Amino acid sequence: MALSVRTLLGAAALWAAACAAQAQTLTLDSALQTAFANNPDLAAAQWEIDIAQGGRQQAGLIPNPVASWDVEDTRRDSRTTSIKISQALELGGKRGARIDVASRVQDAAALTLEQRRNTLRAEVIDNYYGALRAQERLDLAQRSMAVAERGLVVANGRVTAGKASPVEATRAQVQVSEIRLELDRAQIGLADAYRRLAASTGSAAPNFQAVATQNLSAPTVPSATQLLARLEQTAELRLAELSILQNEASVGLEKAQRIPDLDVSIGSQYDASVRERVNLVGVSMPIPLFNRNQGNVLAATRRADQARDLRNATELRLRTETRQALDLWQSANTEVRAFNQQILPAAQSAVDSATRGFEMGKFGFLDVLDAQRTLIAARTQYLTATAQATDAWVRIERIYGDLARF
Repeated sequence: MALSVRTLLGAAALWAAACAAQAQTLTLDSALQTAFANNPDLAAAQWEIDIAQGGRQQAGLIPNPVASWDVEDTRRDSRTTSIKISQALELGGKRGARIDVASRVQDAAALTLEQRRNTLRAEVIDNYYGALRAQERLDLAQRSMAVAERGLVVANGRVTAGKASPVEATRAQVQVSEIRLELDRAQIGLADAYRRLAASTGSAAPNFQAVATQNLSAPTVPSATQLLARLEQTAELRLAELSILQNEASVGLEKAQRIPDLDVSIGSQYDASVRERVNLVGVSMPIPLFNRNQGNVLAATRRADQARDLRNATELRLRTETRQALDLWQSANTEVRAFNQQILPAAQSAVDSATRGFEMGKFGFLDVLDAQRTLIAARTQYLTATAQATDAWVRIERIYGDLARF
């Protein structure tokens, strides 16, 4: 029985350790979920919905009545006291025009939030793959260090055996020192990448120890035809079109302001000198002789014209950015495939062959050094190509949102 209990406790400990290790590895899906739940910028943008709702509610309210009390002559026996209630009656459809403008603001707030979510999603993806590349860079630096240290051991062995000049060992030691510096830079870069990723998810410090390893290259991106066919559905272009409607609603509101409001009042007046009370009824309206709100109407009309041009400019820019991002993505992914299938394996094979040849005395250490540097340069270029592919993917995500919906 005691053995069974110890076995169960050991299994439980292993299970807990496995869960802890899994919890310390961040996946892309969990990073996105955490960002949507905790990112302070997105949380601040969500309040715009309620702010716009408050504006819509306020736009639908009618003016408050006004109560007034007047006294003529302060002497008790001869004074006249008046009490009135007046109400402004809005004419020309002002209330409906205000509601229309406020409704457009509500729609704009919703689209702005959608655009902010797309931006945040793209930012998290960018930082996540940046962390992946930082991990890969550190791994490549460690592997380069292993290759360089192996070359140093071989060089020292040949120098000790009298088969090579001490200069060869010095060169090998310099190579090890250079790669050690790159290893230090890779470690610093990894810590910085983790911090950027944590910040985009709404955390001040990383609460993970690694990001889940997956393919460094970006996923399949839809074709230009598929993307441009859905350009009208992007949040940015819909927001530009909504800006036209919003400015046109503002034109309607400014035109409604040309018609003056009617003030209606009723009340009672008491004359103490004759001890008599009379009823009061009044109607007043400004005469639109000079100010017919013509300046505001003109400004609102020109803003609507400006919004139409801005909408066309936005569409042109998004089409251009889409094609540029797709060209960058195709070019970068072609490079990534070439590095994976040809360049990196060939460079690694060259290092292995040069090292074996140096051990057997067929090559000088300069050949080994050249092969090592070629491999390191190829790995650096590979990381640059993957970064370009990710950048293209992120640019498309910023415009179109989640590409998985295509």
